[in-house]
Amino acid sequence: MRPFVSGPPLSPVANYGPARPRAVARWLYVMAALVVTMVLVGGITRLTESGLSITEWKPVTGALPPLSDAAWQAEFDTYRQIPEYIEVNGPAGMALADYKFIYFWEWFHRLLGRIIGLAFVVPLVWFWARRAIPVGYKHRLLALLALGGLQGVFGWLMVQSGTGAEAQALGRTDVSHYWLSIHLMTAFFTLGGLVWTALDLGNFAQGQPRASLRGFPIAVLAVLGLQLLYGAWMAGLNAGVVAGGGWLDSWPLMQGSFFPEGADWSQGLWHAISADVFLVHFIHRWWAFALVAALVMMGRRLRASAQRPVSIVLHTVFGIQILLGIATVWSHVFIWIAVLHQLFGALLVMATVWGAHCLGYRDRMPGSALR
Repeated sequence: MRPFVSGPPLSPVANYGPARPRAVARWLYVMAALVVTMVLVGGITRLTESGLSITEWKPVTGALPPLSDAAWQAEFDTYRQIPEYIEVNGPAGMALADYKFIYFWEWFHRLLGRIIGLAFVVPLVWFWARRAIPVGYKHRLLALLALGGLQGVFGWLMVQSGTGAEAQALGRTDVSHYWLSIHLMTAFFTLGGLVWTALDLGNFAQGQPRASLRGFPIAVLAVLGLQLLYGAWMAGLNAGVVAGGGWLDSWPLMQGSFFPEGADWSQGLWHAISADVFLVHFIHRWWAFALVAALVMMGRRLRASAQRPVSIVLHTVFGIQILLGIATVWSHVFIWIAVLHQLFGALLVMATVWGAHCLGYRDRMPGSALR
């Protein structure tokens, strides 16, 4: 993801000492790919209702799944104490084999988190010891490490919202959609930071300036952020299935009309726009087109800056994402379509950050470099 500009780079750097910006950038791209994989597996975990299958957080011993029939039965017995089992899966007749299926996805999701942590910390220490990190980038890498740690904390708080004392008292059979959104948005923010930093390091390796982030690109990222937030709330509230039955009745209409019936305003505006399944679904589906307009404008600016390939990637990703969103509704949230929809949400973050970086990089270049 290197910015496309015409003309020669600014004063190429032939020797930048022991710093290895290209190697650090490649490592960050690998980390970004792992985060995308984490988002994908997280989507499967959510859609298979697997997130509450492991009720305890054991950072070390929890890396291994149960290894005996007795251990499996003990885990299953613990799971059977929470409201999700008592009110949903228990009455439906969940067997141990069914429990092993949902346990696998939550365990794999947590295992991938551990792998990402090691894949970040070990190379970071190595690059730091070898003085391979360019000047001005250590604080960024530490910030990304902190975000990864927060991601784990938020993930556990999300699970606690569906298994802890409050969940028991309220009889909550799922995680809080607010905590789910915090968990997912932190992943997207980390992904954007990884890509942006890697792109800046690519510039550094060519003796070119860092990109700036201001004005129009910030506005586009804000529009994207709101859409992603509503997508997370959609997932947490299972709001994808409330649109209706028939094709046209479920999209572009909802339950046969443009504005859905049944929206609950009785608990105030904030609850309505953040927790009512009908309104959350309505806002998510139509805010998507505000995002499309913003991304089309970004694409036009990219083409005007001789960065057409970035514009093509951006248009391709958001076009597929829109189609997947419609297909998700039409299919009544068929799991693999919904998973692809979440995957392309992560890819859209990467593409938009790439476009914002290219525009910010252009703003830092002198006029002669753009002619």
